[in-house]
Amino acid sequence: MDETAVRCGYSRCRAELPAPGPQGGRPRTFCRDTRWPGGRSCAQMARAEREALGALGLDSGAGAFALDADRLREHVTAVLGPVGELAETLGAVRSRLDEVQSEAVDAVEQARARVADADRARLEAEQERDRAVRRAREVGERAEQAVAERADAVARATAAAQQAMEATEALGGARAEAREAVEGRERADRRADQEQARAADAEHERAGAAVVAERASAERDAARATATAMTEDREAARADADALRTASAESRTAAEHARGERDVAVTDRDTARASAEELRTERDGLRTERDRLRAERDGVVAERDRLRTERDGLGAERDGLLAEREVQRRETARQRERAEAEGREPAERTATSRP
Repeated sequence: MDETAVRCGYSRCRAELPAPGPQGGRPRTFCRDTRWPGGRSCAQMARAEREALGALGLDSGAGAFALDADRLREHVTAVLGPVGELAETLGAVRSRLDEVQSEAVDAVEQARARVADADRARLEAEQERDRAVRRAREVGERAEQAVAERADAVARATAAAQQAMEATEALGGARAEAREAVEGRERADRRADQEQARAADAEHERAGAAVVAERASAERDAARATATAMTEDREAARADADALRTASAESRTAAEHARGERDVAVTDRDTARASAEELRTERDGLRTERDRLRAERDGVVAERDRLRTERDGLGAERDGLLAEREVQRRETARQRERAEAEGREPAERTATSRP
């Protein structure tokens, strides 16, 4: 390509022009034979182009803003592509934001459901704890009652043992009295034997001795009856003591069972407290998760609003560019029509001036 060659002054043509002939003359500026839509020449198209650039405030003579209609169209087309892609991207972002918002709302609802479940579980645990406390209290009352019954049985056993000891002491006294009576009877017998030699003198004494002997025998029989009754009372006291020992053993067993139930109730209460504490911890964690999800949802909503605002701004900018392109297109069409009209006038004058 010859860089020094003269080319057509119309920016869309730029075809190489022939050099002046041997006779010299003014060099050509535009093509003569090239025709554009509407039958317009390169000179007409260049004039319309200059007028359009002048209407846009561009200095076509200085060459600083040598933008033709095609380059302007390319710029507009280049802007339309990213704007369309941006619109599609914003649509995808909006869809994603809607999905994220829906997911965040679902997560919040699930967190609320888990918190409600945790609250119900906590209430059930507290109710179970209260029932365990009531059972422990009842077991304690039964244990105290068993201890009181045991103390009463021990007191009855102590009283029976005291009565048995008193009966034993009374039996010992009766035996001593019986022994003394026997000894008295023996002494009386000896006296009777001694007095038999004195039959005449001791008849009265013998009769008295016989009365004393009968009295002593009666007292001995009474002492024997008393000893028998005391023995029976002692056996009854022993039986009562054995019964009291059995009742005491049963009371001890009941008390041990009550202690075991109380320990089980205390264990259940501690387990219920631990479960309630775990549920409280889980509830606090769920509340924290709910707050985090709410904050994340608020951030997503803010980001969505920002993107919507940016999308609206880009949409407005796109509309401005489209409006500007439409204005340029209309202005170019008017300039083209004006150039065509101006091109037709010289041709008509030339045709008229020819013989």
